Amino acid sequence: MDETTSPGSVLVTGATGLVGSRLVPTLLARGGSVRVLTRDLASGAAALDPRALLVRWDGVSPPPDALDGVDAVVHLAGEPVFAGRLTESRRRRIRDSRVLSTEQLVAALGAVPTERRPRSFVCASAVGYYGDRGDELLEESSASGAGFLADVCRAWEQAAAGAEAHGLRRVSLRIGIVLAREGGALPMMALPFRVGAGGRLGDGRQFVPWIHIDDLVELIIATLGDEGYAGAVNGTAPEPARNSELTRALGRVLHRPTLLPAPAFAIRAALGELADELLGSRRVIPACALARGFHFGFADLEAALAAELA
Repeated sequence: MDETTSPGSVLVTGATGLVGSRLVPTLLARGGSVRVLTRDLASGAAALDPRALLVRWDGVSPPPDALDGVDAVVHLAGEPVFAGRLTESRRRRIRDSRVLSTEQLVAALGAVPTERRPRSFVCASAVGYYGDRGDELLEESSASGAGFLADVCRAWEQAAAGAEAHGLRRVSLRIGIVLAREGGALPMMALPFRVGAGGRLGDGRQFVPWIHIDDLVELIIATLGDEGYAGAVNGTAPEPARNSELTRALGRVLHRPTLLPAPAFAIRAALGELADELLGSRRVIPACALARGFHFGFADLEAALAAELA
């Protein structure tokens, strides 16, 4: 979508989260109108531009009329994955906040009269879909992998695909590690480097699919305006980096040494099963975005890190 083209009316979930908090003002700045589903109207009003229309929901089931009359839905809400070990209750929250909420959104979309139904449904997913795949080059057509997050992503995308039965164009955006100063993985990654204790994770050979947050926002907006995007779309930069390369780039940007590697056994002791998400390798390529001619403003890892940390 050209920056001079209005994105139309868009309903956003997860609008106060890491990605949503940059997406909403960008949509508004381009002349779009934004409707937000939020659990807390007061905190949403404090965090968001007053031009956004706030609608209360419980995080799962949208009000019947919330989707009526908007052009597109962008579903970003979900329980944070790296917020503690994978207890059974956290597994349930991670899955339900993604899969159950998507199922309910799709059901609500089907209940909107056809002439007032949104045309597009863009739903977050994650590169966890691919599991640990070593040096294998992974495009959108690649098979899913094994593991808890791969299972969640498969169910998540299957739930989102239900929108197609209601005549919507569906995009499942498989998002990599988002580089943003406000939160997510980057501040946690940078912290040990700031105190001189940074280093690679495990042997450092695992591929890390990443994307600068501004590129992710632009990609979401591109999927809203370009009907050529449909099905799975990898939300990653063109060149995934090995963890050792990411480590060196972080050290250069922060002017800190990178001499203290974190052994795999220590990461597993600290994170349990989630350690496999950090030690696993996903060499993900955004084949669909590149084929559609999408321009990445931050294709260089060190430049992306510097933009958020320097």
